[in-house]
Amino acid sequence: GVAALLVVDYRGASAAPLRGPVGADPGGLRVIGAERPLTPDELAELEFRIDGWLAEQLEQNPVIEAVERDDVSGERRWFVRVRGEQKAVFTIWLVLRQRNLHVETYLMPAPEENAAALYEHLLRLNLKLPDLTFAIGDEDAVYVMGEVPAVWVDGEVVDRLLGSCYSVVEQCFRPAMRIGFASRFPA
Repeated sequence: GVAALLVVDYRGASAAPLRGPVGADPGGLRVIGAERPLTPDELAELEFRIDGWLAEQLEQNPVIEAVERDDVSGERRWFVRVRGEQKAVFTIWLVLRQRNLHVETYLMPAPEENAAALYEHLLRLNLKLPDLTFAIGDEDAVYVMGEVPAVWVDGEVVDRLLGSCYSVVEQCFRPAMRIGFASRFPA
């Protein structure tokens, strides 16, 4: 199919719609959010496959300590406990929704000092992150999160999301803590 993206310049007239193919073709223009929602049967099948992919990760990947399912909230949610080097242990959440697979992990608490410098540092890093972004959540804690359309999800995508979360936390945790909690670290 073809989707249109309207480009608006608030200083002048509207630009012509940008048109391009949408779908799984890597050469085409992908418009996030333009994918169709999964049917209940497709969601159930994808949920089953994610269970399998995560079971494989638990068995084969030494940094993954545990995989648990959320059986309480009614959401299709997984908790993947990961052992790191810079941050000893952290949990990556995966949530399968009708249109996307959301991934999220807690990076650090709200900074005690140098908040502006920390947020600037993280915003600049956002430009370099594949699939992910830094965000401020509850109680001003810093999270790493992202999502991909559900129709794109396969074992490789799940592996890439887990690996990207792991890499970002391992690379960014200690420098971010040194900025946001500078007085707690020796000079």
